[in-house]
Amino acid sequence: MQFDRISPYRRRAGWIAGAIAVPVLLVAALLVGQALTPRSTAPDEQNVVVADPTPSSVDQSPEESVPPASPAPDGLPVLDYDPAPKGFPADPATMDTTPLTEGVHPTRRIAAYDAPGGRPLAFVEPTLAGVELTVPIAQRRAGWTAVLLPSANRKLAWLPPGGFDTVPLRDQIVVERTVHRLTWYRAGKAVRSWETSLGQSGQETPLGRTFILGRTPPPEEVYGGVDIYALGSVPDDPEAVPTGLRGAHIGLHTWHNDDELGENTTNGCIRVTRSGQRELLAEVRPGSSLVVVDKLPTPPPTA
Repeated sequence: MQFDRISPYRRRAGWIAGAIAVPVLLVAALLVGQALTPRSTAPDEQNVVVADPTPSSVDQSPEESVPPASPAPDGLPVLDYDPAPKGFPADPATMDTTPLTEGVHPTRRIAAYDAPGGRPLAFVEPTLAGVELTVPIAQRRAGWTAVLLPSANRKLAWLPPGGFDTVPLRDQIVVERTVHRLTWYRAGKAVRSWETSLGQSGQETPLGRTFILGRTPPPEEVYGGVDIYALGSVPDDPEAVPTGLRGAHIGLHTWHNDDELGENTTNGCIRVTRSGQRELLAEVRPGSSLVVVDKLPTPPPTA
């Protein structure tokens, strides 16, 4: 059975992942792990140095005067499983593999802005599609916090002070496209590497920083009976995705066999072995960052 011929579940299909109940929205669109991703546009530069996480891993600009947050209109959209609204800034360090060691978990509805003291563009809530939301912190500036934007590629959202908890993140996943390798890092040190299958021509796995959004049970037997991770990233070109898969996120999952590992055969998702996926599910929490690069300058010691 070809991966791109699997019929996706409809958005109304419910699911439960571990202790987290994740309603339909996340299953259907999300993980028909057929992982999508279309013609991705590579950012201009790649800064790919894996470093030990320290408090300075997240840029902290010198103190400066920043306007307070302007009131957010009640009619702003809420960030959910659908593509994020336009207007958010690009992640200037999207190819940086320095670990992101802290995340934000909203404790109430808060507004997301396009810059410190800028325009409010959307609301962020404690859950997204029923999943508790944790997003990695990418930068801080004068009391404002920039996080990786969910349901978008290579974008940031700026949050004013208050309305969220800060949580530690100890793990990171780095995927190298040209060598088909996925490496799991803990506290900046490589733990294990696996061979992967990635997106086929025209539906390449998107480059840049994203994060693990949540997990769901496999919708069909071809996924090998192992839960799937949904990522925050979405197709770079939604029109390149088969009609039945539009609205889906990129996934990290296994397959019923390992025959295509090391090849570009998926619709954009990242495939690993069943044993590898089980280990990641047991060890790496949602909110942890995942960055896709073409190739690291030096192979990890686990390669």
